[in-house]
Amino acid sequence: MTTTEKLRAMEELWEDLARNPADISVPDWHREVLEQRQASAASGDARFHPWGDVKQRLRNR
Repeated sequence: MTTTEKLRAMEELWEDLARNPADISVPDWHREVLEQRQASAASGDARFHPWGDVKQRLRNR
């Protein structure tokens, strides 16, 4: 398959999966990470950066 064909196949698979999100289980460790991040944000310990700044830093690597 060409790269374009692979990308189209991935898009079709993603669209199919997205039609029934309830069918996709979320692993417990995902929930744990989200709970930790929410607690960090709520307590004021989390640091946030503007998305534009983050993108620029990643591009400059």
